[in-house]
Amino acid sequence: MHYIESFSKYLKSEKRCSKHTVIAYANDVKNFLDFLGGSEIERVAAVKPKIVRNWIVSLSDSGMSASTIHRKISALRTFYKHLQIEGLVDYNPAHAVNLPKIPRRLPVFVQEQAMDMLLDKVEFGTDYEGIRNKLIIELFYGTGMRLSELVGLRSSDIDLKSRLVKVRGKRDKERLIPLTNEAILLLSTYNKVRLQFFENNDSPWLFLTAKGEQVYHKLVYRIVNSSLSMVSTMKKKSPHILRHTYATVLLNRGADLSAIKELLGHSNLNATQVYTHTTFEQLNTIYKQAHPRA
Repeated sequence: MHYIESFSKYLKSEKRCSKHTVIAYANDVKNFLDFLGGSEIERVAAVKPKIVRNWIVSLSDSGMSASTIHRKISALRTFYKHLQIEGLVDYNPAHAVNLPKIPRRLPVFVQEQAMDMLLDKVEFGTDYEGIRNKLIIELFYGTGMRLSELVGLRSSDIDLKSRLVKVRGKRDKERLIPLTNEAILLLSTYNKVRLQFFENNDSPWLFLTAKGEQVYHKLVYRIVNSSLSMVSTMKKKSPHILRHTYATVLLNRGADLSAIKELLGHSNLNATQVYTHTTFEQLNTIYKQAHPRA
C-alpha cells in the first residue's frame, strides 16, 4: 500500500490537513480497498462510479451515519485526485457520485447563566492545575477556539498587551481572536504560577500537564466535561459545546454573522449560519411563552 503512504504525505504537505484528518482519510481509503478485495493499483484504476455507489450502499446497510459516509466519499475523492496528479489514474470515479444529505442538527449550547456560575462562583483551586483548568474553560468560552487549536497554543501566541491570541486553525490557517478581560487576568496569574510550579521547564506550549508535558486532547476534554458537569445536566459536555456557546452568545448580543465566521475560522458562511437557526428557535420559544395570543 505504498500509494496510501504517498496519499498521507500528500494530505500533510499539500493539503495541510491535521493529523486527525490524515488518519481518518487514510483509514477511509483502506476501507474502500478492503471492499474492492484487492489493493493493486490496476484494480484501483479500474474502479467505476457504480463500484463506489455499491460501497456507499454497503456502508449505509451497516448502519453508518450519513455524516460519516459523507466524509468517506470526500476522502475517496481526494485520494483519486492525488492519483490523478501522480498520473496513476485517468479520472476520478468518486466525483460522479452524489454526497448523501446530512440532516441539519441545531448546535447545543450552555446557557449564559450556567457559564456565569461556573466561571464566577465555582472554586477551581489556586494551585497550578486549578488555575490552568479555569483558564482553559475561559479561553474556550471567550474565544470559541477548537480543541486542537487550544492544545496547540504556544506561550508566544498570547499577546497580553494587544489583548489577542493567535490561533492556528484547519490547514494551519492563522487568525487573531480578542481576549476577554477575565482571560487577561487569568493568563497573568497562570504565567506566574506556572513559573513557580515548573522552575526549569522551558516548554513552548502554553498548557502543560502536571508532569510538564504538553496537554493532550483527552485530558482537556475531561477537564471541560467535569467542569460543565458542575453547572449543567446536558448530555454532551465537550469543548465543541463551548464553541457553540461562544457563537450563540455573540449572535444573541447582535454580532454580525460575517464577523462570527472570521472569529470561528470558518471557510464559508454556511457553517456559521446554523447559529441563526438556534437563535430563531430560542426566540420562538420566548414568543410562545410570553405572547398572550401565541
